[in-house]
Amino acid sequence: MVHISRAEFEEAVDDALDSLPDEIAEAIARSNVAILVEEEPDPQPDGTELLGLYEGIPLDHRSVFDGYAQPDRIFVYRGPLQRVSGTREELVEQIAVTVLHELGHLFGISDARLHELGWA
Repeated sequence: MVHISRAEFEEAVDDALDSLPDEIAEAIARSNVAILVEEEPDPQPDGTELLGLYEGIPLDHRSVFDGYAQPDRIFVYRGPLQRVSGTREELVEQIAVTVLHELGHLFGISDARLHELGWA
């Protein structure tokens, strides 16, 4: 288990976002999504511990006929990510993987495909 400050954690999330190609970053900026760091997820009925969560309508399911919608949200959970990491480097890598995984859902990519791509 590794502990880093919230500021360092948020910086690692920002670094993951900064690593994206410009055209992907621009698509995310236009997509009405908020990326939030939270300490802990809500308990899951099956007992799994979430590292991140995407809530919203994936880009490939949106329509101009949807009207006004609340921003989509991506949560990155600090507590679980620190608990699954043995070193600072591992934590930073896992933060990046989690951010990219949840962004994959924004673009309509399934969990199964994200696993195939190594982003799970």
